Amino acid sequence: MTERWLAALLLIVTAAVARGETAWPGGIAFVDLGPAEGRALTVEYGGRRALVLERDGRWQAVIGVPLDAATGRATVTLSDGATLTFEVAAHAYAEQHLEVAQSYVTLSDEVLERVGKERKLIDAALNTWREANIDGIGLAAPVEGRRSSSFGLRRFFNNEPRSPHKGMDIAAPAGTPILAPRAGIVTGTGDFYFNGNTVFIDHGQGFVTMYCHLREIGVEDGQEVIAGEPIGQVGATGRVTGPHLHFGTYLNGTAVDPALLLDD
Repeated sequence: MTERWLAALLLIVTAAVARGETAWPGGIAFVDLGPAEGRALTVEYGGRRALVLERDGRWQAVIGVPLDAATGRATVTLSDGATLTFEVAAHAYAEQHLEVAQSYVTLSDEVLERVGKERKLIDAALNTWREANIDGIGLAAPVEGRRSSSFGLRRFFNNEPRSPHKGMDIAAPAGTPILAPRAGIVTGTGDFYFNGNTVFIDHGQGFVTMYCHLREIGVEDGQEVIAGEPIGQVGATGRVTGPHLHFGTYLNGTAVDPALLLDD
């Protein structure tokens, strides 16, 4: 994976965001639901409820498209029984090879049991649903630093293939404050084997952000946070090669590229 490849990916993403064309695996589909009159219909995609907001006098569903979604026509179901479709476009992701401690690649039975329990807690935090009025999905940067275009990369740890990367890595010195990019409620914190010290924030309607590898966690479960409030510090806990923030963004329980949501 070269810097030239990453720069090219960033240009592609930036141009697509400007055109509103981001319905690809790991991207976001914007589906028009009609005039914003009365209450909005509920929308489901892949058996999961999707975020609905008002934009320019019309209701719009904002749907996270899974990384493993097939290209071509996809269908959403409305609460009145109607269906709508959108097209999932092809999108290329690169590969990344990393060297980490072998204990993070070949797991003992004890670690496997721990990871299995942690996976349930993480999935619960990422799939939460809370009714809330949403006026947009833009996010401020949680920390200043060099942003990698690493979302969607097929990752190899010590030359062994693993699942695609489902976040953005932001390089910053250990101890750098991490700020909530949008108001929300802390729905989970913990020290996880792979993710290290982690915070989850629920922004409403299945819109969730995740912050991993923290040196310190500065919030508690159930705490309401406002945009710009410190939630922890950059660290190097869990499976890492150095201090950075792993920043994850989720819609309808699906990881989407944070580059599509950041305002700057």
